[in-house]
Amino acid sequence: MIILIMAKIQLNGKKITIMQKTSIFDLLIKYKLEKKKIAVEYNGIIIPKTRYKNKIIKNNDKIEIVHFIGGG
Repeated sequence: MIILIMAKIQLNGKKITIMQKTSIFDLLIKYKLEKKKIAVEYNGIIIPKTRYKNKIIKNNDKIEIVHFIGGG
């Protein structure tokens, strides 16, 4: 029997469920977001891009992903 452990988080104001031990990097891949054009706020703190692979998302975390849009 396989037991999947899930985590409930808030992503850009929406409650979602993800696999436990998911990193910010994994989340970006799942939602097809290019890390060069975004900023990630994790529980109110901006996370450097160098930490995306190591920052594991936990139950009840709040994540905001902001896209950079060019214009002129």
